[in-house]
Amino acid sequence: MLIVLKLLGSLALLMFGMKSMSDALQKMAGPQLRHVLGAMTTNRFTGMLTGTLVTASVQSSTATTVMTVSFVNAGLLTLAQAISVIMGANIGTTLTAWIMSAGMSFNITNVVYPAFLLGIILIYRKKHRYIGDFLFGMAFLLLGLGTLRQTGIEMNLGQNQAVLDFFASFNPDSFLTTLLFLIMGGILTFCVQSSAAVMAITMILCSSGALPIYQGIALVMGENIGTTVTSNLAALSANTQARRAALAHMFFNVFGVIWILFVFRPFIDMVCGWVGYDVAMVKDQVTTEVFLANAAKLSFVLAAFHTSFNVANTFILIWFIPQIERFVCWVIKPKKLDEEEDFRLHFITAGFMKTPELSVLEAQKEIQSFSDRMQRMFGMVRELLTLSSTANSKNNKDGDFNKLFTRIEKYEGISDNMELEIAKYLDSVGDAHLSDDTKAKIRAMLREISELESIGDACYNMARTISRKYNGKQDHFINKQYEHIHQMMELTDQSLTQMNRLMGGRKDSFDVNRTFNIENEINNYRNQLKAQNIVDINNHEYTYAVGTIYMDLINECEKLGDYVVNVVEARMGTRQREQLW
Repeated sequence: MLIVLKLLGSLALLMFGMKSMSDALQKMAGPQLRHVLGAMTTNRFTGMLTGTLVTASVQSSTATTVMTVSFVNAGLLTLAQAISVIMGANIGTTLTAWIMSAGMSFNITNVVYPAFLLGIILIYRKKHRYIGDFLFGMAFLLLGLGTLRQTGIEMNLGQNQAVLDFFASFNPDSFLTTLLFLIMGGILTFCVQSSAAVMAITMILCSSGALPIYQGIALVMGENIGTTVTSNLAALSANTQARRAALAHMFFNVFGVIWILFVFRPFIDMVCGWVGYDVAMVKDQVTTEVFLANAAKLSFVLAAFHTSFNVANTFILIWFIPQIERFVCWVIKPKKLDEEEDFRLHFITAGFMKTPELSVLEAQKEIQSFSDRMQRMFGMVRELLTLSSTANSKNNKDGDFNKLFTRIEKYEGISDNMELEIAKYLDSVGDAHLSDDTKAKIRAMLREISELESIGDACYNMARTISRKYNGKQDHFINKQYEHIHQMMELTDQSLTQMNRLMGGRKDSFDVNRTFNIENEINNYRNQLKAQNIVDINNHEYTYAVGTIYMDLINECEKLGDYVVNVVEARMGTRQREQLW
């Protein structure tokens, strides 16, 4: 029981070390990696290379996949480019297997203690704490591997007759045995949610001489499929492009497993030859020392197979990316419902919130979608004003007017829900250990969504004012008033356009002075119309009641302009604002 607990504990240590190391790397290089991923995918080959390098850097194929899907949704990458990046991610993730095989080959625990010491020193030095976090994660990973290796030796699996009899009960030459171990590998990976943990168990079983190499590699192949089942289940609640990318990932691995089954033994024998492992060695014909020395090479055989398999599979499928794209688009059709009329977050999904740094990127895309929606809502208000002033056949246009007003009401409810859901998501992200830059981003985003919701309120207030006038007994606006309102709304729409240009682009390429200039124009125009309104009422050009409704619309536009400036300031940062003012 103690050995079993030690085995499970060392696996937990291994998984925690992997996660800590990956999180630290993403904190150190998250934004740069996003820029690299967006810039270096000009064709399928650079996309594949980029996916390989990014995944090897952050030690997480999931992180690379999530970033890739978010770029597809944002229109920065096509689905075909995303597939090439995912192919590269499969190659990059094999680096983990090499690290683990090195840890299994010799007692690596002696080197982890200096890493712990150096890591804690760097963590307390605020400037280098992410490097300290990385060292701690790496040290935990290596400590887990070392403990796992020692536990495997203590278990003496190679001399345990019960274990040997269990694996001997399977016919090594049977295709059914290979399929059975493949399925076992997939189920184990799905259950523990970590292909690294299952790979570690496989390495212990193989290097101890208990598990034959062919069954061990069948387990590794099953791990490749099991890890894609997890991402596909996570993508069920996501949008169409995310589900397509997850399906492409599964197709890539399943296709690879199918073709490797046809050349199973020759391919493995070739890999064993590269590593120097003697496949034909039989335990009873050599000394125990020689047999165990040969078996110790099996961890490197597994790592070499993992890399060779993914490289060969990528080389085969990279020429058929357009066909894979067509296949996943054919299997997963876009949903028929009108997403503009139904509240649904496009980018934020619980299944994809893997690391805080990447979750912030997802929230950023969602806020961009929120911002676009608010400008569409304002466009509806302008259309509502036009409907209230055109056509004399009131009965014919009543239906159109009421339908549009109901749609604006629905958008107002959507804006409230979006603010609450995004804020809740950011709050859950904020509970994690974050970098200072990410904390600042979250504070800015919380302010952005609050101001965007206020824009929705302003639009709804204008719509209610127009509806009150339309359904009441007040006189119509005179032509001059309509012209002034339309001109004010045009300035407001220009302000919203500038805001959305900033939300969808890079801060360093945005001319924020343009937003402030439009805001000054809106303020000056409002003051001018306010003074003119009093003169026009005194001259009996229209009634005081009509003048009040008229100024309500003008003032609401001016408020909306203020909210836009607040969003821009939050996005650009306080220092930028101080420099500009």
